[in-house]
Amino acid sequence: MGNTKFNFKYLLFLALVSAMGGFLFGYDWVVIGGAKPFYELFFDIASEPTLQGWAMSSALIGCILGAVISGIVADKLGRKLPLIFSAALFTISAFGTGYVDSFTPFIMYRLIGGLGIGMASTLSPMYIAEIAPAKYRGQFVAINQLTLVIGILAAQVANFFIAEAIPDSSTPEMILGSWNGQTGWRWMFWAELIPAILFFILMFIVPKSPRFLVKINEAETAKNVLAKIGGNAYAEEEVKGIKLTLQESTTAKINFSDFKNPKIKPILIIGIVLAIFQQWCGINIIFNYAEEIFTAAGYSVGDMLFNIVITGSVNLVFTLIAMRTVDSWGRRKLMLLGSIGLGVVYLILGGAYYFQFTGWPVLLLVITAIAIYAMSLAPITWVVLSEIFPNKIRGVAMSIATFSLWIASFVLTFTFPILNDALGASGTFWVYSAICIAGFLFIRSKLPETKGKSLEEIEMEFTKDK
Repeated sequence: MGNTKFNFKYLLFLALVSAMGGFLFGYDWVVIGGAKPFYELFFDIASEPTLQGWAMSSALIGCILGAVISGIVADKLGRKLPLIFSAALFTISAFGTGYVDSFTPFIMYRLIGGLGIGMASTLSPMYIAEIAPAKYRGQFVAINQLTLVIGILAAQVANFFIAEAIPDSSTPEMILGSWNGQTGWRWMFWAELIPAILFFILMFIVPKSPRFLVKINEAETAKNVLAKIGGNAYAEEEVKGIKLTLQESTTAKINFSDFKNPKIKPILIIGIVLAIFQQWCGINIIFNYAEEIFTAAGYSVGDMLFNIVITGSVNLVFTLIAMRTVDSWGRRKLMLLGSIGLGVVYLILGGAYYFQFTGWPVLLLVITAIAIYAMSLAPITWVVLSEIFPNKIRGVAMSIATFSLWIASFVLTFTFPILNDALGASGTFWVYSAICIAGFLFIRSKLPETKGKSLEEIEMEFTKDK
């Protein structure tokens, strides 16, 4: 297998198309942050903290539901059809969110977008992991994180250029009456229509996952897909390995007793903890509450929009670095470096807020935290989750882990204003620092290295008798 010549152009095409789910995930997730100062005035919720929080976190409810649905449909219908459905949800959400004139429909369309995010965040990395050769799987799965980061940056750049200049002396009334307050925020959401429609069209072209095809007794079709990727010998070997892992448990319906199996339960726990930790490490607060983070550091609304573009650019650069290191340094080492690195930066950042530093020192620390996260916990968590679960339960197990991730994200987003009010910015970041150190200890104790191994080899290693 070492001499196999892979069709990297075809592989890249499949990965990029399915990873458009990641792009839309990133765009839809972050676009609301730039629109926030304007739609809050338009819907007259600028003085209603509860409604502000609901507007910001409502999509997460859709994410949670999407994660649950994706696991069920992925094991029954495969990865392709649900991804097409998620593309349709993104399209509906993008149009509707920018079209509405009242708050309740706005929330409804955000929930629809969240449903798309929840499905895409589960299915896109899963599909890529199942079509990528073991030697290059980390890099290819990381493409999903790369497109997610590009989506984040695209939303940040779109928000920055769509919004007209905001004079520092502007009052809320002036902003509400401006183009930004009436129309500009709509175009921030509508800009998502172009990639959403393109994703919907292109997903009809890609084949079904070869591992799902074998599972539903379409081994010949799976061989054809794999042969196009790596030739006939590679296809024969891969199908043989897939069949071997599926033989131990028939394609009967999955039930909860599968997850109580002493060989499976520890794997599921690792996946759930890593998914929760990726959110509770706290970095998404910087994206979701950028206005509060940078205002506390002495920046204006106009400066805030520009600073968000800076953080998005750093996010992109260090995600590219992660793609170069994930298959050479390994998953475990990057996860360890990321968790302890964030723990130290948050400790210092909390001190900066405590001693009331403002301006560029805080911006530099925020950028450092994003850089560390972007080359470690952000992409590598998805790589690990897409690898560690056995073939038979991969769809449902991935769904459970992603469900846990979105629950954790909702808790993080909901509790930040409470923590910030009770502990101040300094105490809040010290809490996140403690979580990162706890995550470091868990990863060092429980997570083995998976680089360079086929999904079937990983499954046999995790489930062998100890």
